[in-house]
Amino acid sequence: MKITINTVAKNNLRRKVFRSLAIAGAVMVVAATLFSITTVMDSVELSLRRSIQRLGADIMVVPKGSEVKAKSSLLSGEPSEFYMDNTMVERVRKVKGVKHAAAQIYLITSKYRCCDVGEMLMIGFDPKDDFTIMPWLTESLKREIRDDEAIMGRAITAFQVGSSLTAYGRLFKVVGMIEQTGMKFLDNSMFLPMEGVRKAIEESKRTGNKAVDIPENKISTVLVQVTTDMPPSRVAIFIEYEISGVTAIVSEEVVSTVRKQLFILLKSILSVSILLWAMALFLIGLVFSMIVNERQREIGLLRAMGAKKKDVFKLIMTEASMLSLSGGAAGIVLGGAFLFFFKDFIKSSLNIPYLWPDPLQFVLLIAFSLLLSFLTGIMAALYPALRSMKMEPYAAIRKGE
Repeated sequence: MKITINTVAKNNLRRKVFRSLAIAGAVMVVAATLFSITTVMDSVELSLRRSIQRLGADIMVVPKGSEVKAKSSLLSGEPSEFYMDNTMVERVRKVKGVKHAAAQIYLITSKYRCCDVGEMLMIGFDPKDDFTIMPWLTESLKREIRDDEAIMGRAITAFQVGSSLTAYGRLFKVVGMIEQTGMKFLDNSMFLPMEGVRKAIEESKRTGNKAVDIPENKISTVLVQVTTDMPPSRVAIFIEYEISGVTAIVSEEVVSTVRKQLFILLKSILSVSILLWAMALFLIGLVFSMIVNERQREIGLLRAMGAKKKDVFKLIMTEASMLSLSGGAAGIVLGGAFLFFFKDFIKSSLNIPYLWPDPLQFVLLIAFSLLLSFLTGIMAALYPALRSMKMEPYAAIRKGE
C-alpha cells in the first residue's frame, strides 16, 4: 500500500479526534456566520434594486400628510387608504419633466362577508395609462382587461387564473398573475380596472353589508415616470411647487434611506463576524504551533527516514486544508439551514421587500465562503508549517523525547 501525504495527514487527524473537531468547529462557526450575513446582505440589495424596477415609477404623488402611510405600504406592504381629487393626474402631467403619469385608487377589502378575503389591498388602475401593472403579468393578456376581471399578486395563492372572488358584493374573475416582486405591496394585492373599483363601491352601498363611502372623483396616488434628461428628485420639487396639497415621494430616495439604515445594522454584525474570523485565525495558528511542538519527534523521524523539508511543510498544510475545508463546508450547511428554517422570521424582522438570491448568486456565495474557510486554515498554519521545515532531524528527535 502506497503511503502518501494525504494518507499520513488523515491518520494524524484521526489520532486526535477531539482536537481536529475543535479546529474544524471554529472554522464552521466563522463560515456559518459570514455565509448567513453575506447572503442576507446580498438578498436585501437584490430585493431593493428589483423593487424599484418592478414598481416602475420614479415618483409617487400622494395627498399631503399621507407620505408615512404611502412609504409604509411600499416597504412593509401595510395596506393603507388615502385620497385626493382626481384632477391631480392632469395637473401632474403638465409639470416639466413628467413623461408618463397614471392614477391609482386604493381600497382595502372588508372582513365582513361581502368580501372573500379581508384586509387585502385592491389597487384600481386605468388600463389606458398604466405602465406599472400590465408589463409584469406572468402571461401577457392580449386584450384590454374588463371591469369585472382582476389580476392577483403572486403571494395570493388561494386564487389562480380562472378562479373568481367577491369583493364588496361584486364578482371578479382572475385573468392574470403578477410576477413575484418581493414587495408585499405588490405580491399581496389585487389589481383591477379603476372602473371595477368604482362599481364595487356602488355595489357595497346596495348590498348593505359594508358600505364604502368614497366619492367618485377621488384617487389615491399618481405614479410618475420622468423624462431621461431630468432627475426624479428635481421633478418631485417641481410637482410640489406647482401643485399644492400633494407630496412627491421619489422611489429611489425611499429605497436609499432604507438601504443605508439596514446596511448600518448588517455591517455592524459583519464587523463582529470579521472579528470572530480574526480570533479563529489566531487560535487555529496557536493550535498548529502547539501541534508542531508536540510532534517534533515524529517530524524528526520522518526527516531521518528520507522525507524532504517540503514534504513536512505539505503535511502540515494538508492537515490544515482538510480541517478548514470540512469546517467551511459544515458551516455553509449550518448557515444555509439557519436561513431556510428562519426565513419567515428574517423577512418579518427586516420588514422590507425581500427576495432570495438567484441560484448563480448562491453558488458564488458558497464558493466565497469555502475559499475564505480554506484561506483561514492555510494562513493560520503557514508559520507553524514554515517552522517545521527548519527542524533538523537529530535535534527534533531529541527535543521530542
